[in-house]
Amino acid sequence: MKYKFKTKPYEHQLKALEMSWSKSYFAYFMEMGTGKSKVLLDNIAMLYDQGKINGALIIAPKGVIGTWYKQEIPTHLPDHIENETILWQANITKGQSQKLGRLFKVGEELHVLIMNVEAFSTQKGVAFASKFLMSHNTLMAVDESTTIKNPGAKRTKNICNLSSRARYKRILTGSPVTKSPLDLFKQCEFLETELLGHVSYYTFRTRYAVMKTANFGGRSVQIVVGYRNLEELSEKLKPFSYRVLKDDCLDLPAKTYMKRIVKLTPEQEKVYKQMKHLALAEMEGKVMSTATVLTQLMRLQQINCGHFTADDGTIKPIKNNRIKELLDTLEEIHGKVVIWAHYQYDVETIVEHLKEEYGDNSFVTYYGKTPMSERQDNIQKFQDPDSPVRFLVGTTQTGGYGITLTAASTMIYYSNGYDLEKRQQSEARIDRIGQKFPMTYIDLMVEDTVDERIVKALRKKVNIATKIMGEELKAWI
Repeated sequence: MKYKFKTKPYEHQLKALEMSWSKSYFAYFMEMGTGKSKVLLDNIAMLYDQGKINGALIIAPKGVIGTWYKQEIPTHLPDHIENETILWQANITKGQSQKLGRLFKVGEELHVLIMNVEAFSTQKGVAFASKFLMSHNTLMAVDESTTIKNPGAKRTKNICNLSSRARYKRILTGSPVTKSPLDLFKQCEFLETELLGHVSYYTFRTRYAVMKTANFGGRSVQIVVGYRNLEELSEKLKPFSYRVLKDDCLDLPAKTYMKRIVKLTPEQEKVYKQMKHLALAEMEGKVMSTATVLTQLMRLQQINCGHFTADDGTIKPIKNNRIKELLDTLEEIHGKVVIWAHYQYDVETIVEHLKEEYGDNSFVTYYGKTPMSERQDNIQKFQDPDSPVRFLVGTTQTGGYGITLTAASTMIYYSNGYDLEKRQQSEARIDRIGQKFPMTYIDLMVEDTVDERIVKALRKKVNIATKIMGEELKAWI
């Protein structure tokens, strides 16, 4: 069909659209950094132009709903499409209620509702989504669809139940099988019941998993010990899916920068405000040196990361969402990943969770506490394509210089320092001779805090430590 793109598509994006745009259901199995959001928005626009839909419900994790609203839709949805786009918020104020009401006004515009996947664990969220689906001819899409892989989760059940009310359905994920081929069942059930030939998760499991009876505390349970018939399963996916790996997309830009937004917990918000007020009180009426203000900024950033240093010098943890956002991001990435953190405490937190999620042999470290005798060996393990090591976790202070990590084309900054040289040098660890693929750099950050200020400055190549004076930094706090 004739369609005027707002932003020029890459070859793999065109192929994805050609395969999917008019189909009732489709799966974009496209790795992070390959532009699956643009593909979905072009698909929505095509269907709207054809008079097939007048509504779109986009479901995504908390860390990316803001990106959909502020960046993806304004960038890629064609200008000729008048739209009413609303971002769902659980705390519905009078103003928010008026905004949400605009989604139900009769008109020619495209109505777009963006909701976080967690909202579907609540009665309020499910009821509103249901009303929206009943009011429009809708395309319903789940971004990072591994969030609905758990057959027992309330949100999975609710989203799958609602899907029957959508005219078109799409799932988007970079890694449809995060830990097991069984992850596919609910994602595909969302698209269409019995799409994989099974009405029940348990018959699906029987077909594709090798089960063993184990005894725990006198109770017999069935556990998965292996998988079978995977070639058959792969063939079943082909008619309604398209798989894209970043490493296969040679026309992508050399570097792509992305953000994952982390929400502060109530505990963090409380401590952050206390620390902020204390810092401002200390600075009141004084001309502060840059070094002094940077110290205050780092204390605030520590809180964003989920910990703070008490008066006695001990580090105290704070309940936070940052590590969960990292793990959710890793589920979307294929292949090896370098993860940088500014604080040693963060490195140790990351390692603890990687061990739990991916196993003892899934990672190596490169930071101050990594013994000198092990550092080169850790690099070799990471660079070895046959090694089980998938992650290198370190600090830019220790690992950001001189080493080659080209086995990875993705780098995540769990937390940033303020030194531009360390940032640029650390980015270059994967951008060296031997790198064959486009690179993706991802920053985890909390909006409207020092986190966001630091990331913006570093991306603009501003050396915070030397180019911004103490009085300017005070405004950041």
